[in-house]
Amino acid sequence: MGQLQEKFKSYRVPQEFMAKGIYPYFREITGKQGTEVEMGGHKVLMFGSNAYTGLTGDQRIIDKAKEALDKYGSGCAGSRFLNGTLDLHVKLEKELAAFVGKEEALCFSTGFSVNQGVLAVVVGKDDYIICDDRDHASIVDGRRLSFAKQLHYKHNDMEDLERVLQRLPEESIKLIVVDGLFSMEGDLAKLPQIIELKKKYNCAVMVDEAHGIGVFGRQGRGVCDHFGLTDDVDLIMGTFSKSLASIGGFIAGDKDTINYLRHATRSYIFSASNTPAATAAAMEALHIIQQEPERIDRLWKVTKYALKRFREEGFEIGDTESPIIPLYVRDPEKTFLVTALAFNAGVFINPVIPPACAPQDTLVRYALMATHTEEQVERSVKALKQIFIEQGIIKQ
Repeated sequence: MGQLQEKFKSYRVPQEFMAKGIYPYFREITGKQGTEVEMGGHKVLMFGSNAYTGLTGDQRIIDKAKEALDKYGSGCAGSRFLNGTLDLHVKLEKELAAFVGKEEALCFSTGFSVNQGVLAVVVGKDDYIICDDRDHASIVDGRRLSFAKQLHYKHNDMEDLERVLQRLPEESIKLIVVDGLFSMEGDLAKLPQIIELKKKYNCAVMVDEAHGIGVFGRQGRGVCDHFGLTDDVDLIMGTFSKSLASIGGFIAGDKDTINYLRHATRSYIFSASNTPAATAAAMEALHIIQQEPERIDRLWKVTKYALKRFREEGFEIGDTESPIIPLYVRDPEKTFLVTALAFNAGVFINPVIPPACAPQDTLVRYALMATHTEEQVERSVKALKQIFIEQGIIKQ
């Protein structure tokens, strides 16, 4: 056995949870992802998806993806930088820029590679990146690749953010990077206060709208639009894998910054371009959410119902104000157990344990789609309440 194999032979944490029957990951879905899915012959209510608009199985999107497959083939066989740019990519970039209110946009093959690539190059060794300490892992990885000095502030603590900014030199570029909607806890960034501090301390701001697009703002334009602060935000990032029912991501901003990123971002230049089918699917989803505002209205109606019911039944759900509802368990192993019991009861939810959170903050993540019904929510609330009571997490 070699050194590499020797290093990992003792890693058996997943196997320990498998032996207990509570390992929650890599379950196989055998059909389209909607509000109910089949997993290994077991039908469950899907409350573990990021498909907030409920468009992943929409036939219009499937048809557009098929058309692109027929016209362009299955892939581009190269990067956007060389032979992999389609007219379809360029059209989507123009539509995305207009949608989020910026001059230009740049599309990537995944949302993760947007943050990873952009943050690595947009600021340099004499500059600063300042992050909320609950920013997404892709932001963390992106800033680690940067030569900029790295700082962070306590989650949504504006006094702590100001304390950090006060120490920084006026002449340096200072980039505040924040999730618009935090993907685990469901709360919003305090964007109005962040913009005030931006102006006070001469900073730039980048907002990750991965979970905000399709949920907040006019026609789902995101958290920046929701607060009316689009013009004050320098860079807006988004993904296709949530509300846009596809795979990929983008960065949007002023034309000069996007021009630089187009020629300097390694995860863009050295990655194969997004497939024609995925690009066409994202574009059609973008059209649908603008043409059907009632879809987002339905999302918020069912979200408000679920928030009300969980609070009525005594669940601890924190400061969420979105379709992402954290149900706090506050015990890592019990979080896995709750997830397994919920699955057996016909409800799919996601466990959130370290390193995604502190051990005392573990939770199960319950997320809604526009296509969920109040009846489905009610069934899930009743099943989860029984489990939480039996496990001593909430009282009868």
